[in-house]
Amino acid sequence: MGWQGYLNYQLNYQRIDDSALEAAVAARYPLMGQTADVLFSADPGTMQNQLKESTIYRAAFSQRQLYQRMVEFWTDHFSQSIDKVGYLLAVDQRDVIRTHALGKFRDLLQASAHSPSMITYLDQNTSNSRAPNQNYAREVMELHPLSVNGPYTQTDVAELSRVLTGWTTTGKGVFVFNPGIHDWGQKTVLGVNVPAGSPALGQAGIKEGEMMMDFLASHPSTATFIASKLLKWFITPTPTDAQIAAIASVFRATGGDIKAVVRAVLNDVWLPTAPMKFKRPFHLLVSAIRATNPTVTTTSFFNGQINTLGHPLFQWDTPDGFPDKIEYWAGNIVPRWSFGISLSGQNSATSVKVDTTTYLAGSADNAIDLINNNFFGGEIPTTTRTALTNYLKGGTFNDARVRETIALGLCANAFQWY
Repeated sequence: MGWQGYLNYQLNYQRIDDSALEAAVAARYPLMGQTADVLFSADPGTMQNQLKESTIYRAAFSQRQLYQRMVEFWTDHFSQSIDKVGYLLAVDQRDVIRTHALGKFRDLLQASAHSPSMITYLDQNTSNSRAPNQNYAREVMELHPLSVNGPYTQTDVAELSRVLTGWTTTGKGVFVFNPGIHDWGQKTVLGVNVPAGSPALGQAGIKEGEMMMDFLASHPSTATFIASKLLKWFITPTPTDAQIAAIASVFRATGGDIKAVVRAVLNDVWLPTAPMKFKRPFHLLVSAIRATNPTVTTTSFFNGQINTLGHPLFQWDTPDGFPDKIEYWAGNIVPRWSFGISLSGQNSATSVKVDTTTYLAGSADNAIDLINNNFFGGEIPTTTRTALTNYLKGGTFNDARVRETIALGLCANAFQWY
């Protein structure tokens, strides 16, 4: 397809036929398609395992690879702990993150603001006109659009919390605007005047908060923040001012069109010269699954492995999401090696089975060629290839030796980075 052709193919993800994957997800993880009412009555442990395992399964086997990477990105950007929100997070993942991952940032921010899960997580459901809770108002500016650099003040936080009074939940997890607990007084947020209203306006009072979400989504600081964060996610931990300005300009010009912004980030000048990036445990796990392409009967093995690797999905306690820096993850190399050994040794049809038939069909050199193509995209470093070849040829060319060589490939330094 060429670079631009493949990028367009991945960005237009809805045209990629992923029906087989979605059918498998629906069959394996039936709770993920259910309403909050149904999930409320489901066993919490079963629900959580299905959410985590379906997330791994989708990332590992979807043809919509760039879309899945953006789902991962926004999950951390709008981070929530499943230990606090429980079943509501499954609905949030489906209706907020997955629905808007490559859409408009404005729509994503609005959907998150209306999400019963986010409202519960950041205590917005405890807010009312007599005692506005400032938690969500603070985080929605600091972490979601504007960044920690502002330009908001504590007064802006307090005023926005008044604007958002009445945004709450009812029943088993349904968003409602309750005009009876809304602060109808005049407010000013970031210089924007929100005129005084009246209880007689009823449901129309929600427009105050929706107006502020649109304002935050289109704020120049939001463009800069999202541009910087996406550049760090895809290109470099230290983007230049010029790179940030270029991507922020695209964000503003397109009204926060995420596809257009990602297209600009993944250009054929910056990407080929980007420094290597250390894989977070989730990325390591998923890339290893994609490389080995095992037959998967149940995904509990992978859920257990991601926990051992120190990256338990949806369980980061603070709302800033799992770190995306090598400084945080570089210390867990032994568990990463152990994972590679465990995965390569999977030969059970009852759980996960890595099939070595194609590796054993030819010579040892042919097997190394397959490892090169499947694990390293055809770009295996010479030293790594030599080491793997020497090991594979240093013993009997059989299933056990091939599995050990695959394990070494997964443990190799070159596979820990991308």
